Amino acid sequence: MNRRTLALVAGGVALVVALALLPLLALDVPGVLPGPTYTPGTLQLLAFAMLIAALALSYRMMFGLAGLLSFGHALFFAAGAYGLGMILELLAPAEWPSELVFLVAILATLVFGLVLAATVGALALRVTGISFAMVTLAFAQAGSVLIRRNAATTGGDEGLPLDITHVPDGLVGVLNTRNLYWMALGILVAVYLVVLWVERSRAGHVAEAVRENELRVRVIGLRPYDVKLLVFIVASVLAAVAGMGYLLLQSGAAPRVATADFTLTLLVIVVLGGVGARWGAIVGGIVYTLLDQRLTALAGSDAIAALPDVLRVPLSEPLFILGTLFVLVVLFLPGGIAGIPKRIATGTRQDPVEPKEATDA
Repeated sequence: MNRRTLALVAGGVALVVALALLPLLALDVPGVLPGPTYTPGTLQLLAFAMLIAALALSYRMMFGLAGLLSFGHALFFAAGAYGLGMILELLAPAEWPSELVFLVAILATLVFGLVLAATVGALALRVTGISFAMVTLAFAQAGSVLIRRNAATTGGDEGLPLDITHVPDGLVGVLNTRNLYWMALGILVAVYLVVLWVERSRAGHVAEAVRENELRVRVIGLRPYDVKLLVFIVASVLAAVAGMGYLLLQSGAAPRVATADFTLTLLVIVVLGGVGARWGAIVGGIVYTLLDQRLTALAGSDAIAALPDVLRVPLSEPLFILGTLFVLVVLFLPGGIAGIPKRIATGTRQDPVEPKEATDA
């Protein structure tokens, strides 16, 4: 291990330790966080941001590594959230120890997510480019309709509340928000390590080669379909893991997480953070979530209400501000947030890393 790698590992460990200690500190960032870092509201916001970062990281692996532009990644996030919620509800009458029931529910949800990912991926990867994106969109729309139309099972438009019968006491209630924060941090670290392992594996190198030139990979005797399916399945299962964390953090699941709009949000997050770097997806997820939460408060503030209509109307819509920010990043920071250090160091414009398949689409 060379010095640079050792320094990166040490820096990463130090950052994780610092984040783990955050709930024990009384740091306050006015205008960014709703309160000191030890308060439940701030911890829940930060935990949600880390879960979105983990989800964006899994999407970045699919999009940035293998060049798979999916419009249905939210389906697997929803599968994790709704799958765990429905299984816990189904096992509520069980008289087994609560810890065992909870573990069985998690394992069953992972198996469900794996089977769903393998099925969707096996069918969607029969086509490429925009056709692949449309097939994944069709599956996501079907999943969204099933969630909304089966109110008896999924709660419909009202969402699915978390059945806490067999959920560990340390993960239930506002007083345990600190534990939920640590759970979200653990999920983010686990997802990062899996993504790192996949990208540095032989399959990851082949997936990168497929993204650059699939025909050349076929010529040398490798099967691009198998590698792309593997990356698709791993990314989807990681999304399901983030979905399970979301269910526990929010004490329920909302139908919005199954929509195609949510996947488009992930695409915006990955581009905002920078497709060319793993940490870009993490930073993009955290920045986007904080902006989304705080801009809502800003849009309803007295300062915005006092502006002339020509300014008040657009600025009172958080999505307008986020959309404008996205356009500015694409125009002036094509490498995303992750490209800023290199751009400062070289003093040149950094072009974004665009997966070949997505570009062809």
